[in-house]
Amino acid sequence: MPALADISDEANACIDELTSRFGHVGGEVLGQEFSEAAIMVRLRDGNGVMYECIVWSGPEVADLRRVGDEGAVSADTVSGEQRVKFAAGESGMATSGTLQSGTSVRYILGASDGQFLNVDVGSRGGALDYKIFNPDGSMLLDLISSEKPYRGQLWQSGDHIVEVVNAGAQPVTFDIGVGID
Repeated sequence: MPALADISDEANACIDELTSRFGHVGGEVLGQEFSEAAIMVRLRDGNGVMYECIVWSGPEVADLRRVGDEGAVSADTVSGEQRVKFAAGESGMATSGTLQSGTSVRYILGASDGQFLNVDVGSRGGALDYKIFNPDGSMLLDLISSEKPYRGQLWQSGDHIVEVVNAGAQPVTFDIGVGID
């Protein structure tokens, strides 16, 4: 692992963006590629999820997205409800799964009024949507495409639910990151 002084400003900008979306999940910088227009930084978070981050000069993050690593073993099929637990000292988590056609999975996490919730769902090989429910069952965020990350302040305390939905005809593998700050 390089010393902090050896990490480029671009890599630091990507790390900051990852932290703002998912909290402190740890990880490492895997490499950088330079072009005339931008720099691409490859990252792996503490849960093993890979990212590519495109940075313009400044440094300004233009895009941060999850990527699958070639030859990776298929993610486990998920369904039902999954309780989100953060590792000690961390405020975010990321995991992968495969969602069968016509099914959904609900990620349940406790959070407090006034905190900010960050959700990013990246699908591989198909389209997915997600929605977020407040503890009282009301809708915090109506169904949107997994291409759009969410960041918003919460206005209720208790268990919030992020439901990922596969309305397509094929199973879809996905990554999800959830953070609270």
